[in-house]
Amino acid sequence: MNAKNADTTVETPPEDLTREQLLGMYRRMRLIRGFEDTAKERFEAGEIAGFLHLSQGQEAVPVGVCSALGPRDYITSTHRGHGDVIAKGCEVKRMFAELYGRATGYCKGKGGSMHIADFSQGIIGATGIVSGSLPTSVGIGLGIKQRGGDEVVVCFFGDGATAEGGFHEALNLASLWQVPVIFVCQNNLYGLSQPWEKTAYKCDLVARVATYHIPGECVDGMDVIAVHRAARRAVERARSGGGPGFIEAKTYRFLGHYVGDPALYMPAEEREAWRKRDAIVKLRGQLLAWGYLTEAEDEAMGAEVAAELQAGVEYAKASPLAAPETALEELYVHFDYLGNPR
Repeated sequence: MNAKNADTTVETPPEDLTREQLLGMYRRMRLIRGFEDTAKERFEAGEIAGFLHLSQGQEAVPVGVCSALGPRDYITSTHRGHGDVIAKGCEVKRMFAELYGRATGYCKGKGGSMHIADFSQGIIGATGIVSGSLPTSVGIGLGIKQRGGDEVVVCFFGDGATAEGGFHEALNLASLWQVPVIFVCQNNLYGLSQPWEKTAYKCDLVARVATYHIPGECVDGMDVIAVHRAARRAVERARSGGGPGFIEAKTYRFLGHYVGDPALYMPAEEREAWRKRDAIVKLRGQLLAWGYLTEAEDEAMGAEVAAELQAGVEYAKASPLAAPETALEELYVHFDYLGNPR
């Protein structure tokens, strides 16, 4: 973290969040940042194959949202989804194992960075297809409604997905069927290397979504408390039968689209301005000012997170590689003519 000149604006302690909740959010954001930094380091060392799309800078969005969810709620994610699934509860050791292609990974080494899923935690899966998880989330929501459940589903996606047909189709059906889906746009200002303002003419996403009669809210995605409150409102409405909701979280990725992208399209002054608004540093300053955290406790937490990450890498390296003969196993569910799995 770059603590210098960071925004550490201090208000009074929030009455709607406990010290334990806030410290939990802070630790989870630090864990996500550490995971991404470590994954980048291991990738550059040649230990991880494929592509990595990292999310340093965006941690407040998944943590703020997932802290408003219950263990039985669902999420779908994207190619830049490490933070989303860790925020929902994924262990970093199994995350690393998946990136290393090991059989102990969440998808037994077959999914890799962009396709991590864990149904036991309601993590239906990330996808490398832009807007691919939007229609899926509506299907999950429809299933919840048809069986009379009280769960909700959060669909994470980037601003680039809002120019895809799947975005509009999903919003239309979610509104028509009034399903319990919260659409969360992590607007980091870039769709790959294309600046957000060049993707749509004078686009106000909340206004656009309102045409589907879906209530929306735009929040500061660099403020985990603001994100949490917006998510809590949307979750409470959806859980009580109020239908879908939409959150646009204005955030920023500190690095390029993928590891190795020099990000020359991102102006240096813009990057520096956003780094000064680092959500982790902001929350740290607040916690210290409120007396919820001491310097010694902060240092101890950092050491604890570092140890967890190191143990995760060691666990991955010690795990067996995914066996080639299992490559085609567990890819499909077979049904009989009545639709029963077999």
